[in-house]
Amino acid sequence: MTKKYGVLLIVAVLAVVIVSFSVNDTEESLVFAHNSDCSTVDKAAGEAFTVKITFKNTGKTEGTWSINIAFEDNSWYQVGTPQNLTLMPEQTETVIWNGVVPANATVGSVARLVVYYDDSYKALDWWIRVVPGAELSIKSSIVE
Repeated sequence: MTKKYGVLLIVAVLAVVIVSFSVNDTEESLVFAHNSDCSTVDKAAGEAFTVKITFKNTGKTEGTWSINIAFEDNSWYQVGTPQNLTLMPEQTETVIWNGVVPANATVGSVARLVVYYDDSYKALDWWIRVVPGAELSIKSSIVE
């Protein structure tokens, strides 16, 4: 009788371990394929920008994610429109967002691109630096 309960306990522990590994595997199955040349982009307040991110499902089953982006800084932020992404195993897809730097963004501020998906997020190494929208240049001069 004791052996019966011992075997049952071992089977239950193995089932919990297997379920735990399968759940952890699905949580990490979405990866971001981005360029290694991530950098800072200069934009004036009110200027438009486009974000393109390629995602890949590295899991073993089809997955669906709710994804969105935001540029975040202490003085301003810009949030995209949420999109749903469904990918088969090993499938990749590029998702595009269009946005505008807020008109009240402080010149000299820098906002970082953050990707939100389901209950997780990942900060990428893309930044928007707000530059002055007006520039003065000398067209001509004369001294007599």
